Amino acid sequence: MCDTREFCRSSRDSTVGVNFDAIGEVEHYDHLSGDLMDVLKSGENSDVTFVVESERFNLHRAILSARCRYFNVLLYGNMLEARTNNEIVLKDTPVEGFKVLVEYIYTGRICLSDQSEQVTLDLLGLSNRYNFDALQQAISSYLKATLSVSNACVIFNTANFYQLRDLCAACYTYIDSHALEMTSSEGFLSLSQAALVDLLSRDSFFAPEIEIFKAVIRWMEKHDVSIEDARDLLKVVRLQLVTRNDLFSVIRPSGVYQPDQILDALQWQSEKNPLELQQRGLLIPEENVATHQHGTMCIEGTMKETLLNGDHENYNMDYGYTLHMINDTNDEGITVKLGNPYIINCVRLLLWDRDQRSYSYLIEVSLDATHWTTVVNYSLYLCRSWQEVFFDARCIRYIRVIGTNNTMNKSFHLVSLVCMYTMKTPKINESGIIIPTDNVAGISSSATVLEGVSRSRNALLNGNTRDYDWDSGYTCHQLGSGSIIVQMAQPYIIGSMRLLLWDCDDRVYSFYIDVSTDQKTWSRVADRTKQDCRSWQLLEFEPCPVTFIKIVGTSNSANEVFHCVHFECPASSISSHDSLRHPPF
Repeated sequence: MCDTREFCRSSRDSTVGVNFDAIGEVEHYDHLSGDLMDVLKSGENSDVTFVVESERFNLHRAILSARCRYFNVLLYGNMLEARTNNEIVLKDTPVEGFKVLVEYIYTGRICLSDQSEQVTLDLLGLSNRYNFDALQQAISSYLKATLSVSNACVIFNTANFYQLRDLCAACYTYIDSHALEMTSSEGFLSLSQAALVDLLSRDSFFAPEIEIFKAVIRWMEKHDVSIEDARDLLKVVRLQLVTRNDLFSVIRPSGVYQPDQILDALQWQSEKNPLELQQRGLLIPEENVATHQHGTMCIEGTMKETLLNGDHENYNMDYGYTLHMINDTNDEGITVKLGNPYIINCVRLLLWDRDQRSYSYLIEVSLDATHWTTVVNYSLYLCRSWQEVFFDARCIRYIRVIGTNNTMNKSFHLVSLVCMYTMKTPKINESGIIIPTDNVAGISSSATVLEGVSRSRNALLNGNTRDYDWDSGYTCHQLGSGSIIVQMAQPYIIGSMRLLLWDCDDRVYSFYIDVSTDQKTWSRVADRTKQDCRSWQLLEFEPCPVTFIKIVGTSNSANEVFHCVHFECPASSISSHDSLRHPPF
């Protein structure tokens, strides 16, 4: 048992090197808690009695009302119990759970590991009923840490009833990762019908569909539910995912489904792409599942062994990448087979980037390596280095990356591939191109400066808007020849830009900006050739796909060189920190 007073006393005594007398603070919480526990046990000076399942609790109005608003209203408000007598009967209240709650009210302490699972769940319900938020959170955290195959469904049942989202989410994650075991557990049979439908309706409840069907039948028998009363429950079984043999040998003899429903399932199986059949798959949020630890392997491509080794640093012209030859039919690619069907909505690629070459590519996904669906098509865009693409979450087993262009040769080189399900999804347009809200023209986003003169490469994109002078900290080009060209890692939908013109004196510039996705066809998004421009420039225009940005200076009131200190897109607001470097002219 947890002796709370001894625990506090030992914790206090173990504090070494702290002179509490010098601090002047007296903290005798342990004494207070212990004294109130003695008051509770003795019932001395009690002025109200609660009756729970025939057991009487002699308590104190002042303590109850001070600790709980519900009891304050009950005991001192206009409710019937407050106006009549000093004995209150609490109905639908578990006595053991209430006993522990009362101890918590008086002492502020509970040792949950000393309680039975049922008492802990009863206590969770009471903390929700009486609005003990801190206690409810503490119990939820404890239950999350103690989830097991035997108790996960029972805990979920309670969390679902009280709509405790965080606890439900933890149960979902645990149950999803043990779905097949859950279908045969006793806890599964204890679920309410609403909780059962909630669990089985999710794509991430990854178990063979025939086992889900059998578990549903066992649940119906346990609860004596007729087929007619379980129509909504039976809908969660996805007949189209049951094998043809099981449809005839198990589903049909059960008499649970109409013959037409079975025939429809067979038709869907024969006519539809498996990706269209509302598949089930494993869901592991925010974790790369394209690893050897998850059973993933590269099955197509030259030097397959390097793609999934997790090394993003050690690669050059000779090693550290997987490749395939580019052809006009796009029938070759680099294919990865995941260890299981997974629910995925994000793929990250590292294209070989030891020089300034660019690539074009598309990504296809499949469940059976026969029926493929394109989730991103960047065959018309020039891309470099790290790529991050997002699409609607779907259950997949195979990922195929097909290179369609390399600006240097006919090989497509892929250093690394990552795939996962993430909650951190940006906004994308109908073509799957990201619409960013933060700057993507930075070094951390794999952007680079292709043209322009600077003492340090990519000074334009390093985010430093304060440390520049006459000799360094800017990128420039000669007026009348050349330009400053920035390449972002991949196409983005951009509608604003911001740049800082060199402003260590009172000179002014003029310029224009063109954008492109292939470095061949350019569109003008900003024309300030007839304006005197100085320091920070904010540019806004109709959003469009952008990979390349060409900044062309047309005049400088001091000399024949155009100087730019910083560039970003989309634009962020100008902060006071930015404006401190040089006062406006």
